[in-house]
Amino acid sequence: MAAHLDSAKSAIKDSLYDESKPWCKFFGWAEAQTGINRLNLFIGLAVFLVLYLLIGYGTLLLSNLIGFLYPAYASIKAVESSGKDDDTKWLTYWVVFSFITLIELPAAILLSWIPFYSLIKTIFFVWCFIPITNNGSVVVYNRFIRPYFLKHQGDIDQAVNDLSKKATDVAFEKLVTAKVN
Repeated sequence: MAAHLDSAKSAIKDSLYDESKPWCKFFGWAEAQTGINRLNLFIGLAVFLVLYLLIGYGTLLLSNLIGFLYPAYASIKAVESSGKDDDTKWLTYWVVFSFITLIELPAAILLSWIPFYSLIKTIFFVWCFIPITNNGSVVVYNRFIRPYFLKHQGDIDQAVNDLSKKATDVAFEKLVTAKVN
């Protein structure tokens, strides 16, 4: 456990000093203004966010922003890079993000009864995009989504094809009817 914490602390510290990261300038400025090192500023910000997610207003919005903003930025950078590995990493994240969002929408009433749901959701999303080899999106995708998809891929493809054909037929019929009238 201590090795994992040291590894996470080292990765966070490296990221805070990585000039290619968008937050490096902000933490550099804050460090210069306060005299507090970047890691301690980051820990303070994280503690504040946790407390806010426990008792604040608009916590689901904040949770969704945390789960969206950095991954969207990193995804754009991945698309613009020449490598394929980062594309796969972020596509995996967005598949998991979309899956969770689709489950969350119809279950919103039940989820609202879970104490500290916004905090739990935020921690889950951070675990999914944290820059480690087997982050949450890799684990969730490989353990749950991928096996289900591979098992039912033929049925899913058939349903999508049937739906696409029906939508095309209805659209064509509406266009023909509109032209006749």
